[in-house]
Amino acid sequence: MKKITILIIALLAVGLVAFTNHSGGIYKTNTGNINFYSHTSLEDITADNHKVKTAFDASSGKLQFSVLIKDFEFPKALMQEHFNENYMNSTKYPKSTFSGTIENMEAINLAQNGTYTSPVRGNLTMKDVTKEVTTIATFTVINGVINAKASFNVNPEDYNINIPKVVSKKISREIKVFIDADYKHTH
Repeated sequence: MKKITILIIALLAVGLVAFTNHSGGIYKTNTGNINFYSHTSLEDITADNHKVKTAFDASSGKLQFSVLIKDFEFPKALMQEHFNENYMNSTKYPKSTFSGTIENMEAINLAQNGTYTSPVRGNLTMKDVTKEVTTIATFTVINGVINAKASFNVNPEDYNINIPKVVSKKISREIKVFIDADYKHTH
């Protein structure tokens, strides 16, 4: 009888571990970070948004981002005002989105601490313009929290972001975008 009881407890324990390893399901955060950086010989411009909503489906690799443009914070208030009013027209186009896929999801073991990489491909939409973006993302799993980092370049002209000639030498044609998000499994 003791052997059967021990066997049942062992099977339940194995089942519980399998149930809690979170190898599938939805992972999300509402506090992801997107930073962008423009460098020219005349000026460096940087901004952060710490209110990025993002989620991915561990079973399919589907990935979503949603960013309110007005949530980008600049070191100078005037930069932020110009960004929202003159460049991004954030009243008319309040958010930017990304919808894509983690292409090598099966190689990322969300139940085991470690660092994994995967191509990510999808569509970035800003100001009602959608362009395909491809990058390599790094996923670091630590005790059930998945940190994802990636970067890619954006050309403002590709998204109808018009830069007046007066400041055109202060804004790079290659804006570097950095992504950093800590995802947790949703229950």
